[in-house]
Amino acid sequence: MTGQTTSRRQAVSQLLDVLSTGGGIRVVTGEPGCGRTAFLEHAARSFRAGPVRHLRADAASSARPLSGLHTVLRALGGGARALGDGTAGEVLADALRAAAGGSPLLVCVDDAHLWDAASRAALAHAAARVHAAGVRAGLLLTVPGHRPVDREWAALPLLRLGPLTPAEAARLVDDATDGAVDPGVREELVTEAEGNPALLLALLHRLSPAQLGGRRELPRPLADGEVLTAVAGGCLTGVPPDRAGLLLTAAAAARATGEPDADADLVLRAAGRAEEAGAAGPLPEVLVRAGGRIRFRSALLARAVYAGAPPDRRRAAHRALAESLADPGGVPALLHRSWSVTGRARDLADGLAAAATDPAAGLPPGLRRRALTRAAELTPDDAERAHRYTAAAEQALLTGHPPEALRLLDAARSETAPAAVRGGAELLRGAVLLADGPVDDARESFLLAAALLATGRREAADTAVLGAADAAWAAGDPAACLQVLTPTGTATAALGAGPAGTAVALAPTGDGVGAAAVEGGAGSGRATGAVTSPAGRSALLRDHRDGMRAVLLGRFDLAAAPLRRVVERGLHGNEPEPLLRSAAAALMLGEVTAARRAGARALAAARTLGRAALEPRALEYLAYAELRAGRHQLARTHAEEGLRTASRTGQRNTAAHHHAVLALAASIEGEKEVVAEHVAAALHTTRRHGLAQAAMLAQWAAARADLGAGRPREAADRLGPLVRPGARRGHFAVWMLAVPCFVEATALAGRPEHAPTVVEDFALWAACGADPQAPAQLLRCRALLATGDAADDLYLRALDRHEETAGDFERARTELLYGKWLRRRRRLREARARLGEALMGFERCGAHLWAQQAAAELRAGGAAPAESGGGELSRLTPQQLRIARRVAEGATNREVALSLSVSTRTVDYHLRNVFATLGVRSRVELVRLVGQAEKTGARL
Repeated sequence: MTGQTTSRRQAVSQLLDVLSTGGGIRVVTGEPGCGRTAFLEHAARSFRAGPVRHLRADAASSARPLSGLHTVLRALGGGARALGDGTAGEVLADALRAAAGGSPLLVCVDDAHLWDAASRAALAHAAARVHAAGVRAGLLLTVPGHRPVDREWAALPLLRLGPLTPAEAARLVDDATDGAVDPGVREELVTEAEGNPALLLALLHRLSPAQLGGRRELPRPLADGEVLTAVAGGCLTGVPPDRAGLLLTAAAAARATGEPDADADLVLRAAGRAEEAGAAGPLPEVLVRAGGRIRFRSALLARAVYAGAPPDRRRAAHRALAESLADPGGVPALLHRSWSVTGRARDLADGLAAAATDPAAGLPPGLRRRALTRAAELTPDDAERAHRYTAAAEQALLTGHPPEALRLLDAARSETAPAAVRGGAELLRGAVLLADGPVDDARESFLLAAALLATGRREAADTAVLGAADAAWAAGDPAACLQVLTPTGTATAALGAGPAGTAVALAPTGDGVGAAAVEGGAGSGRATGAVTSPAGRSALLRDHRDGMRAVLLGRFDLAAAPLRRVVERGLHGNEPEPLLRSAAAALMLGEVTAARRAGARALAAARTLGRAALEPRALEYLAYAELRAGRHQLARTHAEEGLRTASRTGQRNTAAHHHAVLALAASIEGEKEVVAEHVAAALHTTRRHGLAQAAMLAQWAAARADLGAGRPREAADRLGPLVRPGARRGHFAVWMLAVPCFVEATALAGRPEHAPTVVEDFALWAACGADPQAPAQLLRCRALLATGDAADDLYLRALDRHEETAGDFERARTELLYGKWLRRRRRLREARARLGEALMGFERCGAHLWAQQAAAELRAGGAAPAESGGGELSRLTPQQLRIARRVAEGATNREVALSLSVSTRTVDYHLRNVFATLGVRSRVELVRLVGQAEKTGARL
């Protein structure tokens, strides 16, 4: 396999560490094409602790008792010794012990299932003997995952190779093609391969250079029966002919629901085995039956069975399943019937669409999408077909499949349809792109939708207008945003009257508008309430538009009333989309408590209703609200969950915002590696999709990390272009948030002359009253630039204003700067008091590097800071503490990385530092140390 992936390299590293220190055995398995052989070869190449014996079994060995054991003995230098001196397992254990000598030994056996039963039993016995005797000999075996593990090894530790992550699969594509694949084509290939490396490489080999480069259409289906059979078809060798129908029926049954399994009784009845419906009869080894369900052991094998079957046999299987279902009018039965016919079928299409959109059916969005897609394919009328493709795309977006939504919308766009139908498709396309695509493209789709919907669907047209404004906002284009919100263009000249967007810092880009495009559309089947009545929705949209326009004009006095109505309307209901708008409006108003409440309720509603696509957006609002409130650790918690849900639902733009929040939180905690990782991840998407707001926040995080690490010159250089007037100034709605950092950086770097202009701009922002921290920050900025003793009064006034807001970090920063100022004027007693307050504030909020600055200033002033009482663990940074705690709980490095939304490389880096800081040499010692700290009440 080309391009060994990062996570598998990590698995090899951890595995070899265990085998080289303690010996033992691991059985490596996985579905066809998962790369077992490549994994074993990489393990053999990577083992540096001692000698390696790398063997491969062969099919002939299964017919000769102990032939596999003889192979191992010869490889260990024992020759074809007689096995009469003891049991086979004891002889092999002695051979392993002798071959290992004083250094670790690794024996790798590929396809060990091909050995005879006696050899397998001897190997398992030898592994147990060697491990018990403390001999450092490791055995690494591979067996296929599409069949049961042989009983001799069933109790041994199993390492199952899971699918590649999308990022790993993308790297594999780039490695195999030297980066010559179009990004859109690469994304389709990754999605189609479902993490299987062999299938991914087979798809690459199938495509021509023009197709790989995006210059020619891709074949449909991308993974056809020939490709799937080439990858997995060999695993079906030996299946009795009379069971082939059962395999196809099981695969067809799962296709209707999209689930990995199906009702066992239904499958057996449809396959013509009614006599086995109530009994646990023997099944082909590639199937497993449990809890009344039947499934393939390998999802890839199920795909190969279905795609490789002749079309007439597939139709017959679906016909039998339709006839075997108790509800002939239900969606599953209608889907099976639809797959049993060829060509267009109006009646069947109408019945399927009606069943899919029935609100009382309570269908999951995935099944609804599948039914609407099939209904569209069967529909002879162009306009109705386009409408049904659009309805299917709505469900694809709700379930977190943006690429599938775009493909369905492409199918809808190709049809001749009325303006209202085409407008609905463009409205949805804009929503997809706003969450996962270039935002300029999203704006154009929204504008086209608004034009198409203007005459017949006023509410939808208003939604499209707000969507276009959101896209312009995300792109950092206030003029375009205002132009969209003011069709006559008469108000655009007023944009220069004040600092644009000064009342909306850290308000997300209006992702709730994207949700509006799919709420209540065809096939949604949702109930309506007061706020979602036509009049209520129109009023909500109108108020949101008017408030947003007033904010852009710098007229916060005119924005407050309509935005407050948006907040109140959303909070009076339980629908996620109005609640998302409520949270956005509350952030514009600076009403952080209302924003947190609306965001939390939107998240709960989205989860209750099964609208996975809305969860990362609700978490984004929550994360921003916590940042505004000065609670960066809560913001981090929401952003970590938001990043996971955004990744699951294919929303890269939303993920970029979560990366920016995580970078900002880590910049407070002083985690340089974590900041750099999240900044890079955010900028990777923002540069490709034109997300100016998330880019500005990520760059601010990088500068704040420089400032916390005592690098004010670097921070000033990074922030200067972003906050000073000019073409390179950062996003219009958030640049002012970075001004306090810039002023501090310039003052500490000896460049105070660069700051006065931006301080006066910041004063306009503080006067809006939408940021509770801004008044105190403004006074701190003025103190930093003051001459003589004028700073004394400014610092004291700033600390008084901090008393009006929550959050320890900003107050501690003011205390630190004031303490520095006092110390340099030899007012040491006052300085120590201020620096002590700063130190405690930084420790309370986990700002590790900032606390170190305060401690250093205290020492310079002649006072030693008190111990925090955390024992040795107090020497760890906040991120190191989190990692140590999770490792102590038994999590692997990969599990820790997933829980903290960082890479395994970052976890490895921090874990090495944890070991070095605490003086431990193994995870066992770390677990013991953390356990002792918990017993004594040390801070974790």
